[in-house]
This record gives sequence, C-alpha cells and structure tokens, in this order.
Amino acid sequence: MVKFIHTADIHLDSPLEGLEAHQDAPVDEIRGATRRAFDNLIDLTIEEEVDFILIAGDLYDGDWKDYNTGLFFAARMGRLSRAGIKVFIVSGNHDAASQITKAMPLPDNVTLFSPRTPQSVRLDDVGVIIHGQSYSFRAVTENLASQYPAHDANYFNIGLLHTSLTGREGHEIYAPCTLTELASKGYDYWALGHAHKREIVSKDPWIVFPGNIQGRHIRETGAKGATLVTVGDGRITEVEERELDVLRWAICRVDLSQCETFDSVYDAVRQGFEQELGRADGKTLALRLVLTGQCPVHAQLHDRTTQCTEEFRGIAAGFSDVWLEKVKFQTTRKVSLEEIFGEDTPIAGLLQSIQHIELDGDTLLGLVPELSALKSKLPAEIHSGDEPFFDPSPDKIAEFRAEVQELLIAKLLQHGGAR
Repeated sequence: MVKFIHTADIHLDSPLEGLEAHQDAPVDEIRGATRRAFDNLIDLTIEEEVDFILIAGDLYDGDWKDYNTGLFFAARMGRLSRAGIKVFIVSGNHDAASQITKAMPLPDNVTLFSPRTPQSVRLDDVGVIIHGQSYSFRAVTENLASQYPAHDANYFNIGLLHTSLTGREGHEIYAPCTLTELASKGYDYWALGHAHKREIVSKDPWIVFPGNIQGRHIRETGAKGATLVTVGDGRITEVEERELDVLRWAICRVDLSQCETFDSVYDAVRQGFEQELGRADGKTLALRLVLTGQCPVHAQLHDRTTQCTEEFRGIAAGFSDVWLEKVKFQTTRKVSLEEIFGEDTPIAGLLQSIQHIELDGDTLLGLVPELSALKSKLPAEIHSGDEPFFDPSPDKIAEFRAEVQELLIAKLLQHGGAR
C-alpha cells in the first residue's frame, strides 16, 4: 500500500484580509494562520505515515519579506525528513523563479521540479513515478501539460501541475489545458494546483484540485485542507479530504422579514452567529453578515448603518470565537416604490429622481475631484487585491449606485413617514 498527500496554494505567510484593521480582531491568530495550517499539514503527514507529499504550486506568496519564511519551511521539511517522508514541489505563478528573489538550500528529502522542461522522478521503492514542471515566470500562458511524457506502464503515474485547466472562477488563466489532454497521458492521478476551492474534476482518471489549506479572505469560505490518497495494488482505493484550517470564513445571511423592532433584529443576528459557529467545527470564525428580507425597520437600518455595524460587532464580541468582517445591508422595503410613486406628493417626486441617478467611474471622479487626487497618492497595493480602494468595474459601480439610491430613499422614507 502507498499513501500520499496532495496539497497546493499554501501561500505561506500570506496575510489574511478583512479583519486585521479592527481593534478587537485576533491579530496574532490572523498573522500566523497560514503557518499554523501548514503545521497541521505536517502533523497529518507524519501521523498518517505517508510515503510522500505533493505540493502543486504557490507554496509561497511571492518574494519573502525576510528569510524567516524560508527558515520556517526548511524546519518543517526537516521534520518530514526525520520521519522518512519525501516532498515533491512544482512552483506556481506566485512562487515562480522570477517571483522569489531570496532562496535557501532545500533539505535532501525535497525535490523542486525544473522550470525548463518536464521532469519524471521514479520512486522505485513504492512503484511510483511523478511527472512535473515548475513555472519559470509568473504568467505562464502556454500549455505545459502538452509536453508531459506519456505514462510509464511499470509505475503508478502522477502528474503534478499548476494550472487553471480551461478556466476557474476568480483565477487567472495559467498553463491552460483540457481534461481530454490530461486523460490522454494515461496517468493514474493528476495533482493540480491554482484553484483555491477543492474540486474533484474527474475520477477516471482522478484529477483533483485540493484547494488551499487556509482561507485568506471572505471569498474563500468553508473548510480548507488537503487530499489524502491511498493506493493498493497499483490502483487508487481511497481519496479523502482532510481539514487543516485554523480560522474559517463564512457568510452569515440573516432574514429580517419578521423583525418589527431593533431588539428582534439583534436576536435574529445573534441566532445567525450561533448557527454559523455550530458549523465551524470549533474553529475561530470570521463572518460577513448579510441582512436580507422585506424588513419593517428597513429605513431605520439604512439610516444608521455605522451605529448598527458597531452594535452587531458587539454581539459578535460576545462569542469568544466569532469576528465580524463586514456587514452588508441588503434588506428591502415593505412598501414598494410603485405604490409611493402613485402618490402626488413631493417625496414621490424626489424618489423618482433618485431612481434615475446614473453613475459610472468617470462620473464619480468628476463629481468628487478630490477622489481622483486621493487615488493618485495612495500606494499601488491599495488599488489592487480583493477589495480595492476604487473599483470602476460596471458590476461594482452598479452595486455602489444601488447602495447610494437605497440610502437616499431610506432617509426620505423615514423622514416622510413611510417604510
């Protein structure tokens, strides 16, 4: 019997986004999350007595700030070496040869595949051959898999590759290839990396994205971990998901349709937090609260979003393992605008004008010249990432426009006596 672990997209020492700015956030836990998840991976590898571990790219998150990242990794590889466990790595777009300017000698049990051409490493003691190729630079747009060799009938064949296949939502298209191309190689298992969401793409042959081992922001929700594979008599007998994350992200949607008062809103939010915490398997929970429903106190909520957000943060603080990342106010009115528009009143006229507000990126910068000046002075990283300072994309502008309209309408309705 042969056992191995397939992992990818570790992004060692990558910061978690969305919590650290809050005064009450678990800063040490946030900063050390990827390391603690990686330690969980090492512990699992040793406990399961696997023969080897595969890392399918993006071990790192670009250039190290200092050598501590490399030292941490080397020390953990030393633990595996003492346990007699080998490690095989292909670099991905974040840790390509062009991205990592610091380097450190790797222990003897670690093999980093060449970026120049596909390599094949034979493990004669367990009857396994591993085929792989690293990235030489970040944006690899050619089909690397096309150059991988055909299977060797004398071994259990594994393909180690960092790829988007034909595309994965939220990820750049790198090393593109099709399932047909991968299957044509005749390999028994394709260990892929790049997509941060676990996905079993195929079972014949096995083609797997294990996902990352630690969610880093609100778009990486749910359990995160690695894949444990068992092989018997040259065939895969079991493929298991093993959870490794230490801080879990979740979106908590709370329907406020039945809430007539703020006290009932607080109770609904508290119950929502309790439910999500019950699903978190004892992990620290980072929540985005999304309020929905035709809410009787809709106008009041939108009139005091800042105060409400702090009150919801206070509810979260009452749980030792819950941290509120953001609150999204997406409730709607009990009274439709069509009903109000039918009235011959000043407020009806104002509401109709608000409904026709048109906004786009250029219009906003024109309306608020200071915004353009501020944007030019901010560091480049503020404009990039998962939630940039100003995103002029049509979807984001449409969302912003809707929020502005709803805020204005809520204030008019509240002061006009309607809900």
